[in-house]
Amino acid sequence: MMPQFPNLEAQRAAMKRFSFLVGTWTGEARLLRGPGEWVELNQSEVVQHKLDGLILVIEGVGRRKSDGQAVLQALGMVSFDDESGKYHMRAFNDGRFLETELKLLGDGAMSWGFTLGHISTRSVLRINESSEWTELAEVTIGSEAPKRLLELTVRRVR
Repeated sequence: MMPQFPNLEAQRAAMKRFSFLVGTWTGEARLLRGPGEWVELNQSEVVQHKLDGLILVIEGVGRRKSDGQAVLQALGMVSFDDESGKYHMRAFNDGRFLETELKLLGDGAMSWGFTLGHISTRSVLRINESSEWTELAEVTIGSEAPKRLLELTVRRVR
């Protein structure tokens, strides 16, 4: 059986659904670094299409407001698998990486997450009525109720 060749035009068309994110964004974030230990950040997000529209690259950097030190650095690459009809994201953060399915929720929203043992996360990114990118990440450990892990609000600057 011959391997199926990717349908590049279908992939590019699917990736155009993320064009609303392309640009440079800045704003604020709060990150939970330990029990009750919130860190206030100046946050930036840079989003670009790469490989002639086949990949979306998202790079986020959060710098502690108190001293400017980078405490959150993440890089995500989103692609579309035309055979399965699903979006996938490979994300790198703090020396680790994960691969997960990314789901478009409609109305400028998407979600992703992962499970590792008894820990799971869920993140939701939305563009709100003020055209701000908001993101909320929650972590669940075992049977505990979900806890907020990250709150982010950034605005497009170009």
